Amino acid sequence: MTRPRRARGARESLASVVLGFESIVVFLGGLVVYGLGALPDSVPDAWGIAAGSILAVVMILTVGVLRHSWGIGLGWALQLVVAVGAILVPALGIVALVFGGMYAYATIKGGELDRRNAARAADATNGD
Repeated sequence: MTRPRRARGARESLASVVLGFESIVVFLGGLVVYGLGALPDSVPDAWGIAAGSILAVVMILTVGVLRHSWGIGLGWALQLVVAVGAILVPALGIVALVFGGMYAYATIKGGELDRRNAARAADATNGD
């Protein structure tokens, strides 16, 4: 017998979609950093791939902890890391703006939807 799935709120669901897709773009951004040789001369170019890969994996792992409020905060910290990457490759600034905006919408509007749904569930009486 399987156990029923845990109910996920809109904030968690929307934020997980954003982080999942962003992880793919961040990995590809690491390849761009490597291909352009955008790192300082003292740092081997392969670190671009490593950083993109590690950040992508951390984003995927963060999806698993979004049910906690600190998981949402970790997602915001990852958005800042991507924004800092714009120092090396300015095009990553566009990625940070687009995905940061989507993450903001997912967490803010998703939280509003969750509160509205909780209020409706509390107001509903048995049998209605």
